[in-house]
Amino acid sequence: MLSTMIRAGGSVGRQLIRSAEVAPAGVRTISKSSEVNSDYMTMRDNNPTPKVSRDYQSKMQIRLKKVSRTLSTLNCSVPEAATHTAVSKSESREFMAVFPDLVRDLTDYIKKYDEKVAAKWFARALQYNVPQGKKNRGLAAVLAYRMLAKSHELTPENIRRAHYLGWCIEMFQSVFLICDDVMDGSQTRRGQPCWYKVDDVKLTAVNDALMLDAAIFHVLKKQFGDEPYYNKLVEMFNEIKFITTVGQSLDLQSAKLDVTQYTMDLYKSIVSHKTAYYTFYLPVALAMHMTGFNDPEVFRQTKTILLEIGRFFQAQDDFLDCFGDPAVTGKIGTDIEEGKCTWLAVVCMQRASDEQKDIMKEFYGSSDPEKVARVKKLYEELGLPTTYAIYEEESYNIIKTHIQQISRGLPHELFFKIMEKIYRRDC
Repeated sequence: MLSTMIRAGGSVGRQLIRSAEVAPAGVRTISKSSEVNSDYMTMRDNNPTPKVSRDYQSKMQIRLKKVSRTLSTLNCSVPEAATHTAVSKSESREFMAVFPDLVRDLTDYIKKYDEKVAAKWFARALQYNVPQGKKNRGLAAVLAYRMLAKSHELTPENIRRAHYLGWCIEMFQSVFLICDDVMDGSQTRRGQPCWYKVDDVKLTAVNDALMLDAAIFHVLKKQFGDEPYYNKLVEMFNEIKFITTVGQSLDLQSAKLDVTQYTMDLYKSIVSHKTAYYTFYLPVALAMHMTGFNDPEVFRQTKTILLEIGRFFQAQDDFLDCFGDPAVTGKIGTDIEEGKCTWLAVVCMQRASDEQKDIMKEFYGSSDPEKVARVKKLYEELGLPTTYAIYEEESYNIIKTHIQQISRGLPHELFFKIMEKIYRRDC
């Protein structure tokens, strides 16, 4: 099964940690350069500093020499897979067209308790937080429903309910983003100030997150209350909510550890619980319930594949947090400042000398811009951009192989479309 999947710490992972020298067969033209700093990319330093970083910053644009392959997520202005989007623009517009109805339904519901202040405020919170992102999770649920439902089930009413289900996932996502931004002290989200950073919001954002969470279950009751699978939907949201909070707890607690204690096992546990379940498994599993799937083995295979895709996604996210352009990603990365257990930090500790580990112990987890810049420079010195690029290529290819090996259950094309949405993304 997927226990043999590419991961740093596994057999292929050990190859990545040792060196980024040779591209395996089947991987798109990866350079055989033995120079660990041989990648060319536009390295983004979000924290320019007057001393340590001045020379470093001027060199960052030219230090990494261009090689024959495209470098992963950042050197692809139009990701290869993005030329085949998972959903069409018309489907995205159709999804967005339901959102005003969702807002109206929820504000009408709140008006039962308060006709003016609470309803107006909640409408504002919904509009600010829920529809601003890429909406991949909600759209994935709609995509999965369209692909799994029988042709006679694809009625306008059922499609509309699938849209509502997708918006429930988007609200679910917003609950965690609002809380996560408060806990992390983040500044921006999706290209705008975090909700709690808005002048008249501040910590009222915590209550808004609770209201969003409660609103999900009102929508589920209204749209699916008479369906035989209604309880499955409610149970799944509650289960994934608990799993995600476990992951958030792991993430926050790991930031208190000494960076030398970061391991790949700890990292994978955080990623699986905090991100992979609700980002990849939840949308598809909800659509499976809506379309009548009940074989536990099908759900097991689906979960195994989608959690691996989730770990792949999070490694990309970690890379972009450090090296991505905030103008593209929509947020200013703070993983180094917060001392997060990230893919980069774990691989760094696996490759670092004792002296380099001392640098990490002293500088990692500090908000001092000079220390942040020094950590980024250490990542470059260790060749982590090259290592990540090979990891990304190999992970993608091996996940594709495992999708093709699924013997029963869901159409392979569903998994491939989900992968297409994230492979070599730039935000």
